[in-house]
Amino acid sequence: MADQTTLDPWRAELGATLRLAAPLALANLLWMAIGTTDVIFVAMLGQRELAASSLAVTQYMLISWSLTGLTGAVAPLVAAELGRKRHAVREVRRSVRMAMWLALATGLGGIALCGLGEAFMLLTGQDPEISRHAGSFLSIIRWAIPAMVGASVLRTFVSALGKPMLATAITAMAIGINALGNWVFIFGHWGAPALGLEGSALASVITSYATLAAYGLVIAADRRLRRYRLLGNWWRSEWQRMREMIRIGLPIACIIIAEGGFFSSAAYLMGRIGAAQLAAHTVALQVAALAFQVPFGVGQAATIRVGYHYGAADREGVRLAGNAALWTAFAFSFVGAGIMLLFPRAVLSLYVDIADPANAAMIALAVQYLGVAALFQLFDGIQAVAAGALRGLQDTRMPMAIALFGYWLPGFGLSCWLGLFTPLGGLGVWIGLAAGLVVVAVLLLHRWRRREALRLLPG
Repeated sequence: MADQTTLDPWRAELGATLRLAAPLALANLLWMAIGTTDVIFVAMLGQRELAASSLAVTQYMLISWSLTGLTGAVAPLVAAELGRKRHAVREVRRSVRMAMWLALATGLGGIALCGLGEAFMLLTGQDPEISRHAGSFLSIIRWAIPAMVGASVLRTFVSALGKPMLATAITAMAIGINALGNWVFIFGHWGAPALGLEGSALASVITSYATLAAYGLVIAADRRLRRYRLLGNWWRSEWQRMREMIRIGLPIACIIIAEGGFFSSAAYLMGRIGAAQLAAHTVALQVAALAFQVPFGVGQAATIRVGYHYGAADREGVRLAGNAALWTAFAFSFVGAGIMLLFPRAVLSLYVDIADPANAAMIALAVQYLGVAALFQLFDGIQAVAAGALRGLQDTRMPMAIALFGYWLPGFGLSCWLGLFTPLGGLGVWIGLAAGLVVVAVLLLHRWRRREALRLLPG
């Protein structure tokens, strides 16, 4: 009976985590399918176009995801407000309102930053022709940033309110819109001009605004979500809430910049090594990123579940929520790693034609990179979930320092040395990526384990 008593809270928390994490992870996978759709269509144009889109999307995603990290502070704030249960409707509305203000303001800044993209590529020694195509791509896709960041805020809101399947359904809709947009605007179907690479960028812009509109419609249509009246008093400022959001969110944005910049810099290193290495890196990274979406979804669930118990001042609930998420990510990581190790060519065939002799060199390199990616899957999952759990405790500053250290000193330092100054080339770059992830995962997990001693818990 004692064992049953001990297991029941664990099973209950594990079940709650899985019910939240499963649709979030599925939505993440579907969102990756949007990027995969872009890669598939752009790959039909040739390796140089694929390389140009890789450089452009690397910059675009780094900027937009860092801004979603800044506004992502709404997740632990909303979860804690729901856990406290005091004036939850009003407090949640205030947090979401300020997050949407922040999404608009920073989104406009992101548009301006993307305008410097081509100059930055040339500064880092990229091929001038590829940089020109990438700059043209960026000049269009950058207009999607405000909508993408705003949609991320609304996704957090519906998920924290127990409606994560709405995010899944909306993302599934976005795949269809994006695929249709690529088909129409890249190749000039249905009377549209054949824009080539720029057509893919236009499809992404249309998809982002359609996604934002869809969230607005489902929130207005759902009785539980509608009662929060997110547009009520939308002009009213809550500067204290805004400062709190920036305090929590700015380190999250820095973590994303540290990690995203780490992987983005790997693309620039590959660009210096060769076009085939860059193309192989692009495809292999798509596979690794696809596998990462499940632990990333579990980490998002951990932020909400840990944040809920944090708001309720329930220390045992915090422990159970964090550990349930860690074990879930740990179990899945073996699945992803096994698929990459055992069936690399089958996985790559989802992205490129492996039977085409023109792709032979790229495929051979991509298989090597996937072997390294399989080895770091476990650590990638641990760092995602540990960071998410610490976020639920509103602990973001030290995780930021850990990310900056781990990714850029042992990680990028090793990538540069092995990639540019040894015969390993692109494989050395990927070994450096693995080293950075291992260091960050170990340090974040250590901090989570010491949460009591570090006084991160409520009460």
